[in-house]
Amino acid sequence: MPAGETVRGLLELTRPVNVVAASVLTFIGAFVAGGVLEQPLAVGAAVAATGLAVGAGNAINDYFDREIDRINQPERAIPRGAVSPRGALGFSIVLFGAAVSLAVTLPTVAIVIAGLNLAALVAYTEVFKGLPGLGNALVAYLVGSTFLFGAAAVGEIGPAVVLFILAAIATVSREIIKDVEDLEGDREEGLRTLPIAIGERRALQIALGLLVVGVFASPVPFLLGYFGSAYLLVVIPADILMLYAGYESFDDPTAGQSRLKYGTFLAALAFIFGRALEFGGL
Repeated sequence: MPAGETVRGLLELTRPVNVVAASVLTFIGAFVAGGVLEQPLAVGAAVAATGLAVGAGNAINDYFDREIDRINQPERAIPRGAVSPRGALGFSIVLFGAAVSLAVTLPTVAIVIAGLNLAALVAYTEVFKGLPGLGNALVAYLVGSTFLFGAAAVGEIGPAVVLFILAAIATVSREIIKDVEDLEGDREEGLRTLPIAIGERRALQIALGLLVVGVFASPVPFLLGYFGSAYLLVVIPADILMLYAGYESFDDPTAGQSRLKYGTFLAALAFIFGRALEFGGL
């Protein structure tokens, strides 16, 4: 296998879009807590630790999921032979080690969150993924906790709690839709995901219902005074996109979960733009 293809495969294992998105959420958590300018080194360490941990978690997930991916995602790095299973495992360990070395420089609450998250990332595929709803809830916690981690890194977790809740709602919906997308391979491996346990349509109805709850809750940061009116101008298109993604998933789960990911990222940008423009007096 050419070295260039191996490097590309290793990069693919980390899911760069997910790494960037999670890092941005950590930055937003610190930003909402008001610590970006006051504690730039802590914010930088938290953002980098998040990116490394997410990359490590995705890599080890692909290691454990390699047989399922031969059915569901044969183009991924391990099934197509770009990276060996042992290489993926070793790569994930290196990334985890780098994440830990940065996390231990942060305040105690941030270290506790990081420790819980690292344990959850490792346990997800082997313990939680095949349990109806629990695996989805764990992933939702991990995504939402990036806000909490960023805020804890600068010593003020309170303002990020509402962002954690909103992100978790959107994420659990996307995870349910992804389980519908991966139904064939999950059933082949004997996993008992939510769509397998209760049926595809009912699972998608739950996902859409959660999205509706999240959309109705999205103005809460504005109402609590965390963001100015500019936040609403950005979050409303994100809400529309996410609702459409939930509706689309009934016909095309692959397109729906992909669109939902970008809707969630757009909502995250609404948080940071709203806060930034508030500082500017808008």
